[in-house]
Amino acid sequence: MIILDRVEGPMAVLEIDGEHYEFPAAALPEGASEGDVLTLQADPDARAKIEDEARARLERLKKRGPGSGGTLVL
Repeated sequence: MIILDRVEGPMAVLEIDGEHYEFPAAALPEGASEGDVLTLQADPDARAKIEDEARARLERLKKRGPGSGGTLVL
């Protein structure tokens, strides 16, 4: 169970199985308030989109090749 314990400025404190965790208050569902029980669910469609974007980014980097970005010498 995830309980919205309190909001302290930009951070919310969530209680999950007796442990407290800070979480950005801006990421809370609209209208959430102290004492509310929240749910967390997986979104397979969003995951697939993120994986597709990561694959596309990797392919673009592979096409650029190792010499296109220059060499950093420390």
